[in-house]
Amino acid sequence: MILGYSNLYAADAVEAALPDPASARTLLATRAPDLADRLGAVARRAGQGLEAADIARHVDAALLGLARMGRRHGGFGDDPHDYHNEVHVMELAERRLGRVMDELGESSLPPADWLALLVFSACHDLRQREAFDVPGPVGGNEAASIAETFRILDASGFRRDADRAQYVALELMIAGSTFDARPLPHSDAEDLATAAGGSLARGLALWLDAERPDWTADPQARRGERLGRLAADLDTANVGEGFAHLAESALRLCRERERRAGRALDRAGSGPTCLGFLSRGQMLYFFDLHRFSSREGERVYGPGKAANAAGVRRVSAALLQRFEHEPPASGQAVLDAFEALCAAESG
Repeated sequence: MILGYSNLYAADAVEAALPDPASARTLLATRAPDLADRLGAVARRAGQGLEAADIARHVDAALLGLARMGRRHGGFGDDPHDYHNEVHVMELAERRLGRVMDELGESSLPPADWLALLVFSACHDLRQREAFDVPGPVGGNEAASIAETFRILDASGFRRDADRAQYVALELMIAGSTFDARPLPHSDAEDLATAAGGSLARGLALWLDAERPDWTADPQARRGERLGRLAADLDTANVGEGFAHLAESALRLCRERERRAGRALDRAGSGPTCLGFLSRGQMLYFFDLHRFSSREGERVYGPGKAANAAGVRRVSAALLQRFEHEPPASGQAVLDAFEALCAAESG
């Protein structure tokens, strides 16, 4: 469509195993039978005023994305990720998107926009282990997720000509969810790399100006860029949720990071990296790297972020103090200390 990634990443074994919405429903019926009804409820609320068939194909796309996510990186397969999994899909699709609709009202966006955000929730993290990056600021995982999302839309009854607006929207939304991992000025910069950066959505328009200077003449591209900023805020809305949700997301990300690095949480080698991520890393993410990309996201989640700020500072300082004179025996010791501190903060 706009960026040209759809042919760069081929289908994999998970796509072959789950080729269509029917296969996704079959898998979910045995592994997580409540999810289809829950996604359907969100879609019916989001798509009020649209024909039932149009809502149904968005549900099909979201279910196929969720099932593939769970099979590839979640609880339905053999490469489990602690954060990027079907749970993350549901926290965006149900809790976070639902909160935005609650606070702004369903009429604040057209139904097709809400439904695009629902499909984004299910599809933006489909690929997490891509070795091939495309030129420019869009990450390889995101570019591959765009390519797969196009195939998911195809399999769910969408057509690239008649439904171009949704393809373009999802392309730019997923591209904008790229989180830039920039070097940090700390000696443990490498250890904190996964906390570094910010959502590409804030600068996506500037990059498009340079790479696709005619994009602003395309109303569908302008819509996609706008929705991309709200989508990025949904993806990083943990900063403005309740402190317990913010703490849980940090723990899940830390566990996933250690697992992918091959560091066992019960060994001493994971102690320093967990400590860096859950202390200075959280401070960097929360205060220096996270910025709201949309007015809607800031309106809904900005007050919560302001309320969480003091707690993030206190927990980070207390965690560093806890291990100031005695290095952590393991990563799990850091996780346990962080969880206890956050529980006290939340309580």
